[in-house]
Amino acid sequence: MGFSLPLLAFVSVTAGAVAAFVVSRNPFRALATDSPNGVAAVIALRAAARRDGVKAWLAAARHRTTAAFLALCAGVAVFVIGWLTVGVIALLVRGSASVADVDAGVAQWGYDHASSLSVKALDGISLLGSSVVVGVLALLLAIAEWWRRHTVFIVLFIAAVVIGDGVITVGAKLAMDRARPALNPVAHTLGPSFPSGHASLAAAFFAAAALLLSQHGGKTRTGVLGGGAVMIAVAVALSRVLLDLHWLTDVVAGLAVGWGWFAFCVLAFDGSLRQTRVVRSHD
Repeated sequence: MGFSLPLLAFVSVTAGAVAAFVVSRNPFRALATDSPNGVAAVIALRAAARRDGVKAWLAAARHRTTAAFLALCAGVAVFVIGWLTVGVIALLVRGSASVADVDAGVAQWGYDHASSLSVKALDGISLLGSSVVVGVLALLLAIAEWWRRHTVFIVLFIAAVVIGDGVITVGAKLAMDRARPALNPVAHTLGPSFPSGHASLAAAFFAAAALLLSQHGGKTRTGVLGGGAVMIAVAVALSRVLLDLHWLTDVVAGLAVGWGWFAFCVLAFDGSLRQTRVVRSHD
């Protein structure tokens, strides 16, 4: 089996566990609720700080309006950090010999520790970021969410996440035109390397799925779904590296693109997502 699969499992599960803890905290959970946000949140936050200091501020932060405002800030932060990360990596890829050495070293390690079993397993994991699999899952999610909510905005949100991510990734690939690793003969048939489309699509779609499926749920559900989304995206990203189909920097940039675009879509559809209600059948 080699060391590639245990490494992938350790890194992806650790990333998922950290993400589960983070997204289950307020204010991140407010992204998955229908609480209002805006000026009232700012007023509540400032008033709490003036009245009773830190304790009152913390109490106000648990209020739904304040949590929603902070969640909005969190979404903006993910968007900005994601795209800054992509820009920095793109510059380093073009001009840093040290980054190239790290990419080459990781690729060689993955090649040296590959086995027939690990390659098959990594191929299966990699499929979770393919356009075909994500397209089918996105269609099923859109149908299920429309059936629950009877609103077209959810369908448009899912379509924007998936299609928009694909357009951005293809555009970036054509602009960078980076060669793939040469150790896997399949790699040269797949087109430009930077950023990883599989990593980007997995990051964007599974984050969107976790957000929608955790709406109106509790802390545990939000944490499990959010952590699971991050775990899958990281596993897909690492599988592309360990299969020698992408450089390490390709998948890091891909994750940044996917999460950054997801955050943008959440901000763009924020009002529509918060106003939707799950249609419940009467017992």
